[in-house]
Amino acid sequence: QVQLVESGGGLVQAGGSLRLSCTASGMIFNINAMGWYRQAPGKQRELVASINPRGSTNYADPVKGRFTISRDNAKNTVYLQMNNLKPEDTAVYYCNAQITTWSEVERDYWGHGTQVTVSS
Repeated sequence: QVQLVESGGGLVQAGGSLRLSCTASGMIFNINAMGWYRQAPGKQRELVASINPRGSTNYADPVKGRFTISRDNAKNTVYLQMNNLKPEDTAVYYCNAQITTWSEVERDYWGHGTQVTVSS
């Protein structure tokens, strides 16, 4: 019923930039918070950044000052601008959204993930 589709990952050198996008589609009634998580090999999935419908944001300490999350409510899309990337940012990045559909109460939905690799 609901799909989250991510794009924008890739390979970049340290100090470079990437912009991730994630668009939600389907029988959506309302989207609450949206966010980005990442999972590096051998590590647990961790929150990178989140944003509520009014634009209030939250960032993990390692990315503060380098990453910027934003959203376009009209397009059901969330973005993650990543600047000054470091090798330790290498991970699979997952989009998350808290969505209420026309047939279900609010719950978490996840994208399939997009690989970000930062070379030193």
